Amino acid sequence: MKYVSTRGQSDPVDFLTASLAGLAPDGGLYTPTVWPTIARPKRGDSYVETATRVLSAFVGGTVPDDVIRELATRAYAPFAHQSVAPLVEVAPARWMLELHHGPTLAFKDVAMRLIAQLYDYVLEQRGERMTILCATSGDTGGAAASAFAGSKRVDMVILHPLNRVSPTQRLFMTATGANNVHNLALEGDFDGTQAILKQLLADDQFLRRTGLAAVNSINWTRVAAQSVYFAQAQAQLGADTPIHFVVPTGNFGDALAAYVASRTGLLQGFRCTAAVNANDTMARLLSGKALTKGATAPTISPAMDIQLPSNFERLFFEATSPDLAPGARDGAVVAKAYADLASKGEGAIPAEVAQRLAAAGFDAERVSDAETREEMKRTLAETGWVVCPHTAVGLAAARRVRNADSPIVSLATAHAAKFPETVKETLGIDIGLPARASPFVSRPEKFETGPMSADHVRKRIEDVIAGKR
Repeated sequence: MKYVSTRGQSDPVDFLTASLAGLAPDGGLYTPTVWPTIARPKRGDSYVETATRVLSAFVGGTVPDDVIRELATRAYAPFAHQSVAPLVEVAPARWMLELHHGPTLAFKDVAMRLIAQLYDYVLEQRGERMTILCATSGDTGGAAASAFAGSKRVDMVILHPLNRVSPTQRLFMTATGANNVHNLALEGDFDGTQAILKQLLADDQFLRRTGLAAVNSINWTRVAAQSVYFAQAQAQLGADTPIHFVVPTGNFGDALAAYVASRTGLLQGFRCTAAVNANDTMARLLSGKALTKGATAPTISPAMDIQLPSNFERLFFEATSPDLAPGARDGAVVAKAYADLASKGEGAIPAEVAQRLAAAGFDAERVSDAETREEMKRTLAETGWVVCPHTAVGLAAARRVRNADSPIVSLATAHAAKFPETVKETLGIDIGLPARASPFVSRPEKFETGPMSADHVRKRIEDVIAGKR
């Protein structure tokens, strides 16, 4: 199993190289040269067994199956629900896939804890250590900080936009108590932090000097690990039952994972609605509009406040192929669009590529803040459940889906307790953190503020490494 860059100018690499590097040298994202065929899990198969099966197909023999099983067992041991990602029925033929049972109460835990176990294993085998950079719009940073806290092989540097995440989201990344986790709150929006991450990862000299890698959703292992819960949902609802998934999305990694599950045979057909807030870039891109960098609008679903969704690049790469066959993908088309975006502020998507995007099985629904609040109220009235604003965006979009022949599964991406201010304003409920989150509350937060500057972040990373080695 080899991996190629979406921009076509980097040599193919194996799974571990793609996983540890994050970004390809040409600035593109790694994706498999071919899609493996993976047998669907059966109802009753454990999450660990399905994760082992899926990851084994992607690692291409670089990690033994028994090791993957052991890493997955350790990764999912702290989850509060034995199913890891249980399905609950919201209404007839409408389901919610709960992904918030991990230590930091968000879906990012599911993939991040497995990545942390994998990195520790590989670095131990190689006798190496590395610096990991993470840019977050809220939940990724907390999941990464928790998963890598205390690692003897990894220094973690987390970038988040100052005052653009909820205080509770910030708590999970800044109150780990671990000396190897460092938090920088930068003055700007998430797209700025993500741009800095990509700029530093494209600096060959800096990478060689620091051993830098990334665990954002640009990291292929994140996408592969997230495809597991879509496979589990398929098994629970019946192996031959077509499912319409609704995914609240900002950076498009979770929705892309559903596509990956489909391409590898883990799903029966493929229909997926990308549920977006006022930052509706995915809705525009799926309709064939050009890549642009607009101003990010702050919303009550802040983890989705993104104008340049990184993982769209992987879907764009797929759609450059006339029949969506991996062997006919054209990285030059992708590279040109992103080069034009950087130089001209706009990267056009060719008309034939836009047509294939429309046929790939995706659509999009925009949900406003007012509609999000209304959905939180309606869900509470109908089910007694308090849902987070991101989950509410998905549930509101799911109500609009007209697909009588298929069950509709919407992803519950975070626990409502991560957004107590919004819950209080909308529902009048004081929601506290569950008991498993109490260690974070008892520790002081540790982070520093600074400008949205690549040079500033570069200097701080060098300072971290100087203090560790």
